[in-house]
Amino acid sequence: MTLRKPVPAQRKLSTLIDMRDHPHGEGTPHPEIWTGRATNRVQWLPALGGAAFLALGIELAVDSAWTSGSAPLIMSVVGCIAAGLLIIFGTLAFLHVAVKVDKDCLEVRCGHIGLPRRRIPLSSVVGADFAPKVTPRQWGGFGYRWRPEKGTAVIVRRGEGVVLRLGDGHTFTITVDNAEAAVRIIRDRLRPGTPGTAH
Repeated sequence: MTLRKPVPAQRKLSTLIDMRDHPHGEGTPHPEIWTGRATNRVQWLPALGGAAFLALGIELAVDSAWTSGSAPLIMSVVGCIAAGLLIIFGTLAFLHVAVKVDKDCLEVRCGHIGLPRRRIPLSSVVGADFAPKVTPRQWGGFGYRWRPEKGTAVIVRRGEGVVLRLGDGHTFTITVDNAEAAVRIIRDRLRPGTPGTAH
């Protein structure tokens, strides 16, 4: 009876080896449409600052009694309202990002109204890489970024992301949750003979 006890352990070991050799369900069919998103609720704080600028501009326009003339008043009102709207749009537009990968393209939509938006055909993608740590500092801040040595990016928070290598030599980086799954699906769609891709 003591000779039979190691057998279940060996079976467990072989199962673990099989799991290690086929991580993350490789070999299993991917969904036709993959969706992911990333959110940064901290962006609400600067949006509140923008709302304060907007409120100040309205307050100046309604209840101000400047004695130095109307031109300074108009400039102050327009300046406050414009600054408030720019801050609000600039922050709420990148409160979250939604990513969709189907058989033909990758689409990125920002904010509640989906703008800015970018659609990248998979036929123009030559590779996809997983980036475990993308930070706003690397790109000079949050939002839709461009750097000559890096390419373009949509950065809404720190953390994992997808880096697309495009056929024109540029890259496109997106911070999105479960980025490893997106990279696996994109790489699978880029393989020769995969339906919906052009090679």
